[in-house]
Amino acid sequence: MLETASVAANETRQPPTADSLLVAPGYLARRMYQSYVALWAREVDPVMTGPQFAVLTATQACPGVDQRSLAISVALDTSTMTDIVRRLVQRGLIRRERTVEDGRRRLLYLTEDGAAQLEEVTRRSRALDEKLMSGFSDEERKRILQGLLELGGHWEALAAG
Repeated sequence: MLETASVAANETRQPPTADSLLVAPGYLARRMYQSYVALWAREVDPVMTGPQFAVLTATQACPGVDQRSLAISVALDTSTMTDIVRRLVQRGLIRRERTVEDGRRRLLYLTEDGAAQLEEVTRRSRALDEKLMSGFSDEERKRILQGLLELGGHWEALAAG
């Protein structure tokens, strides 16, 4: 009996989310992102991150693109991009080549292993995308994605100053 009472006394109830947070776009975006990252790790790949996936996808779409330009296109700052590229090179998924004209400029290419892994991760990420948008009609999906795109663009413009 004492054991049951002490367990009950130590249980914590989750308080309701404050109404002021439920109307805060940043809070809602962070909450969605946390859920997305957990789902990605469980259902897509526990090692490859979303940003790494974006770099691989963009490198496949634009082989030989320079690292700095690619960072801009996938919305990463240059230091994060450098770290991601280093990890992907170490894993043998991409290769970096310096240009003859400018030794600081690095061009990125997907390796065969990178292409194979990207194909598998893309398949699983599309299944996750479908799960995330299940329950919405095609029209609602388009509206939601367009809204997210517009909101992201607006926030990026604000951040750029």
